[in-house]
Amino acid sequence: MDKCYINGIGSVSIQALDFTIYEGTPTVLQHRNTAVHPDYKAFIPAGMLRRMASGVKMGIFAARQAMQDADQQNLDAIITGTSLGCLQDSEKFLDAMIENQEEYLTPTSFIQSTHNTVAAQIALQLPSKAYNFTYVNGGNSFEAALFDGLQQIHTEEAQNILVGGLDETAPQFDHLFQLAGNYKTPDAAIDFQKPKTAGIPVGEGANFFILTNQQTENTYAELLDVHLFNSPRIHAEAEIEEFLSYHGLDRNSIDVLVLGYNADQQQQSFMDEYAVLFPNTPQAYYQHLSGAFDTASAYGLKVACEVLRQQELPKQLQYNQIKPIRLKHILLISQSRGTDYSFVLLRSC
Repeated sequence: MDKCYINGIGSVSIQALDFTIYEGTPTVLQHRNTAVHPDYKAFIPAGMLRRMASGVKMGIFAARQAMQDADQQNLDAIITGTSLGCLQDSEKFLDAMIENQEEYLTPTSFIQSTHNTVAAQIALQLPSKAYNFTYVNGGNSFEAALFDGLQQIHTEEAQNILVGGLDETAPQFDHLFQLAGNYKTPDAAIDFQKPKTAGIPVGEGANFFILTNQQTENTYAELLDVHLFNSPRIHAEAEIEEFLSYHGLDRNSIDVLVLGYNADQQQQSFMDEYAVLFPNTPQAYYQHLSGAFDTASAYGLKVACEVLRQQELPKQLQYNQIKPIRLKHILLISQSRGTDYSFVLLRSC
């Protein structure tokens, strides 16, 4: 069974392109947060840019950035995860239906609104005829894509795989989610330690990774395992112990616990249930830097990989006051609305 390494990372987020977790001032989180868009013309022809929604542009840019970072141009698979897909094109098409009374509609926005648009556009841009798959699985969309990539490396079906997670904001859909209580209102306080208001501070972004079976000088970390489940089958403690013991580890083996806290009062307890199992472990968070959305866990994987490669946990990621003694194993725990849970286990190289 081949080992799986993360050799390249690309990211478009609500932070500036040159922002790092070790230096620079992060964007102040608002109730609604949109991505800081880079110069897409570096990777996408100007004529095509005009017809692309932001999610497609972010995905292509982050994918090419990851490939460039890994110095890898030949892919055996392109796998993406997205929860809500290309919402902006969905809005465009629905608006056109209303304005034109369901007549004389052009199909472009409808075609580009499908969830697999980003993976398809990446393949067309490269070009690539490799395995191309998109997972739409709520809060576990990215983890499902990551699990697929990991299994293909482990079973030696592929050697170089592009895996990514992305979601975009859209004004009308965001307003509906806000009315439903899922997103924060403009006057709601944002507190990740002790949230007092319901809803998440929604964000958007695209984060892509190159998975390979070869360790190189550029390797960030080894991806040991991905475990995703809809709701806890057993008590949280037993779930963690079972997962870690498979790799000959226990809770004391984890050097940093990266938690998907999202500043939603109604969801805080879901993360707390796992955090209390690691009272003496350094804990980190990241959605204050990415905003909260169903595939924000991909940004969490990005920062965890950077921590392992740099062998330093920066202050702005620290959720508690405990500092790591070493940095070998990092466990990421994510959840969405108390149903979609995941564990991702990394090891330094």
